[in-house]
Amino acid sequence: MKVQQIKQAVDVTALEDWGAAGLPGTEPARVTGRQYVIPGSEAVDTGVFECSPGTYRRSVKQAEVMHFIKGSGSFTPDGEDTIRFTAGDTLFFEANTGGLWNVDDTMRKIYVIF
Repeated sequence: MKVQQIKQAVDVTALEDWGAAGLPGTEPARVTGRQYVIPGSEAVDTGVFECSPGTYRRSVKQAEVMHFIKGSGSFTPDGEDTIRFTAGDTLFFEANTGGLWNVDDTMRKIYVIF
């Protein structure tokens, strides 16, 4: 199968519990998701990711593209200005990008990690 379809990704259920993310002394955000793999292309990580409100640090080790399909918040790359996002926005991350996520309203995104 060369093409996988995620129908109505905003409504996908049966997300897996991927744990919690948060800064010390803050209420941790809950992280869930569902990974989709195209056989033969396992090096490309794709899927649906959802995160409840919260603040946490994350470093993107590989290049990533993400398209937000619900929610809002911000990402502040280390040493750069804060980027606000909302449903409908797309972000492109260079490999080895670190920074601070602040999720205001539960966000859901489609992601592709190269």
